[in-house]
Amino acid sequence: MSTLIVLLPPRDPAVPSQEWQLPDMPFLLLDKAGRTQRAGRSALALLPRASSTVLMVAARDLLMLAATVPPLKGPRLRQALPNVVEDQLIQDPQTCHIALDPQPLAAGRHLLAIVDRGWFRFVVEGFQAAGHRNLRAVPVTRCLPPAVATETANALEEAVALAGAERAPTRAAIPGTEPAATPVVAAVLGRVVQTAPALLIDSALDSATSRVELAIVRGVQGEGLAVSASAVPATLAALAGAAPVTLYTLTDLPGNEPRLASNAALVSGAQPLSFEALARRALECRFDLCQFEFASQPWRLDRATLRHLRLPLLLAVASLVVAIIGANVQWMMLARERDNINAQMTELLLNAFPKTTVVLDAPDQMSRQLQQLRVAAGELSPDDFLSIADRFARSLGSIPVNGIAALDYHDRRLDVTFKPEVKVDADLDKRLARNGLNGAIDSNTGKWTIRNGQ
Repeated sequence: MSTLIVLLPPRDPAVPSQEWQLPDMPFLLLDKAGRTQRAGRSALALLPRASSTVLMVAARDLLMLAATVPPLKGPRLRQALPNVVEDQLIQDPQTCHIALDPQPLAAGRHLLAIVDRGWFRFVVEGFQAAGHRNLRAVPVTRCLPPAVATETANALEEAVALAGAERAPTRAAIPGTEPAATPVVAAVLGRVVQTAPALLIDSALDSATSRVELAIVRGVQGEGLAVSASAVPATLAALAGAAPVTLYTLTDLPGNEPRLASNAALVSGAQPLSFEALARRALECRFDLCQFEFASQPWRLDRATLRHLRLPLLLAVASLVVAIIGANVQWMMLARERDNINAQMTELLLNAFPKTTVVLDAPDQMSRQLQQLRVAAGELSPDDFLSIADRFARSLGSIPVNGIAALDYHDRRLDVTFKPEVKVDADLDKRLARNGLNGAIDSNTGKWTIRNGQ
């Protein structure tokens, strides 16, 4: 099963919802064996199709909170989650989509990821309309590698020391920067991508190119910032406090434009993180943001699915119509042939027996008329008692004639009752068949019923 992994840009808060649009996005296409097939940058409509699609949601678009969640499921849990986080949000919680991490935290708490519902719906429905049915979305902060090295923290401290007076006031100005034992992992994911329409003034575009996307992970929680490239060391030092910091910068980002080139030189001392490594870690993430009303339903017959199934459905309907017409035409042909055969049999009966006044079943009437002619001519009918009895006598074989207790003839069949001491051999059926008779025994009464088999 092939997999398409796409890195989403963050939502531009200055752009109203009616002007939202997605720029060209970097992607990685893997085959069912996990081998890289394609890597590039493309618009949504031109992205390659795959069996499943994984979206890496920008860190700036997600707010991650640890909270105690009531023991509910399904729609009831969805209704209760806004009440859990409303005290920690500026935005109306009813306008947010809240996803629940399936891995619980300590003390019965769970990690919640909160994203603007309108933006998330715009992204999900856009990909679904483009034919990406099996959709999954994961936080990009969950795709960063863990903190495994200390060299980055030392290099970062040296870069901050060069900043001199910039560090102390920055740390004092930002709350929550007390020394913490939890290691911090950060990544520069490229320069800020402008998603505003082309009608925006050029100065806004020029100012955006000097900022970078910064994703930060502390424990299981993550956050995102858009900061100046030169301010990354001081910002991380202020946010991390005394905690060790591991910094990465995204490299090998697909795209040949100068603004999309490698970001390795943006921050000194940062470890390189390839886009392929980031995308492959997205496959391992189990925190799917597509929950509740956004849960993937490949079988749902929405407008996009019907548009793709339009041609097969038209072919199926056309095939059904052709089959119905063909069956009716064949039935009419067979009915006409039946009527012709019945007319021929009736004509033959009336020609042979002109005194016949009513024709109900021509074959049966012809058979009975022929039987009457044989009897009138003195010929034995195969169904007569004498004919059946004669052939039955020749079929007895080793069974003695005086072993028969009774013979009863009616309805053109002969019922034979053997004496109790007579043992009928198993070959009687074969001898009856050779003489043109059929024999069957009644297991309850022991009687044999002999009929004409011709």
